Amino acid sequence: MKVVLLNGSPRVHGNTALALSEMEKIFAAEGVEAEEIAVGSKAVRGCMACRGCAKTGKCVYDDVVNEIAPKFEEAEGLVVASPVYYASANATIIAVLDRLFMSTHFDKRMKVGGAIAVARRAGTVATLDELYKYFTISGMPVASGSYWTDVFGQKRGEAAEDEEGMAVARNLARNMVFLMRSIELGRERYGLPERESYHMTNMIH
Repeated sequence: MKVVLLNGSPRVHGNTALALSEMEKIFAAEGVEAEEIAVGSKAVRGCMACRGCAKTGKCVYDDVVNEIAPKFEEAEGLVVASPVYYASANATIIAVLDRLFMSTHFDKRMKVGGAIAVARRAGTVATLDELYKYFTISGMPVASGSYWTDVFGQKRGEAAEDEEGMAVARNLARNMVFLMRSIELGRERYGLPERESYHMTNMIH
């Protein structure tokens, strides 16, 4: 099994990375391959809704998003971690997620999603809600921790002092492993749930 972890912080070895490292310890102990990809410091433009990906199968902007896509397709789980800026996620990670989920056309159902928000003081719950939507619109089960999956710290390394936050991050990893294994067993026995087709509508048609 494999999990991809997206680090949305521009500080590669900052508090967001510390939270992810706690998850990686659990994944390693459980025999799950984990690959962390730092995207927060990269120059990533937002989605233009050009629909070019519908023709090519990948985003027209050939950057880290297209590098992540095949790894995401191969993985059973995706973790998105972001620092909190103005009660929301880093704009770069949102640009990555917008384009990643728009441009990839493989079936994401039953891949397990997990999110972590890291803040000095507040805004984590709003950030988590923001990150969860990518999972839920794609049919991905959202893993929980043992509380809100947020970690607190301002100065580099300070998050290590948040004992509760570190434990929640580890529990998130454990829950993800359990869900991924359970889904694998369910897929073997029952297959994927039937998905009803529908015609896209808007508010007036």
